[in-house]
Amino acid sequence: MRTLTAFAILASCGALAACGGDGGTSQASPQVARSCAQLDDTPVRIDGGIFAMGQTEFYAEEGPVRETTVDGFWIDPHEVTNRQFAEFVDATNYATVAEKPVDPAAFNVPEETIPAELLLPGSAVFTPPEQPSNNYADWWTYTPGANWKRPYGPDGAEAQPDEPVVHLAWEDMQAYAKWKGGRMPTEAEWEYAASAGQPAYTEQPEEANSWQGVFPTVNQETDGFKGISPVGCYAPNPNGLYDMVGNVWEVTSDLFRPGHDPADTDNPRGPSENQAYDPYNPGFTSRVMKGGSYLCAPNYCKRYRPAARQGRDPGMGASNVGFRLAYDTPPA
Repeated sequence: MRTLTAFAILASCGALAACGGDGGTSQASPQVARSCAQLDDTPVRIDGGIFAMGQTEFYAEEGPVRETTVDGFWIDPHEVTNRQFAEFVDATNYATVAEKPVDPAAFNVPEETIPAELLLPGSAVFTPPEQPSNNYADWWTYTPGANWKRPYGPDGAEAQPDEPVVHLAWEDMQAYAKWKGGRMPTEAEWEYAASAGQPAYTEQPEEANSWQGVFPTVNQETDGFKGISPVGCYAPNPNGLYDMVGNVWEVTSDLFRPGHDPADTDNPRGPSENQAYDPYNPGFTSRVMKGGSYLCAPNYCKRYRPAARQGRDPGMGASNVGFRLAYDTPPA
């Protein structure tokens, strides 16, 4: 069940891109023509090791940096795609949270005060505003009929097979993971795999699907895509993993609280439920999501880095949030 209040719906949407901004602009450059490879789904082995987890140049909740040990594991080479999720649905007849009516009790307010559209099956969709704005409510809309099959709403295009699946709640991701024989990666595993032994960086990467221009109104599309891209359109990291930053946020198993515990350095699993806290979603428990999305821009959201992290309300999906799985043994 979606454990949201009406205020939490807006706050959850806002957290998807709310990163603070400097009001800067991007200089226009030619659009890059992208050739997207057909990728293998076989998970990649990540040997265990030690790395510097966290970053302090931008946002306080990403620090402190501490030396962290991670055991070996396997991880999907790319985000779970619509094609892969469709195989799961075809095999199980599974219906996602976004495809079901919303229980009025989830709002914790009198039912007569709830707008009727918020009780319809749907999800949060990014819609660029006509005028510049710093108010996330101007570009996030709860859209009835939006779900993984129709990521832009009932009047939008159908989901494309090789694009990351979006609009999934935590329970949807968990259901897929159980069927696939995997699990959600921990934040430490995800960041270790994403950083791939490379030094931390601060600049907007060229080989990632992010926002060029002035968010949320001017998208120059110089990276080749205006919205979500198929997996395989950008170069992999040294671990052979695609889209670990940009494209869509990726949910991990850790509960969220601002900042890392500097003493938790051996295969950390994040805070307990009692210790978890998300300032964008007070009163509810959020999961850590990593890597930023196609909506991250230099003037608003500098989350296109392995260390980037924000809280994600598990009760609903959105049009820029996906996931990939980790595995403790080689998948069959």
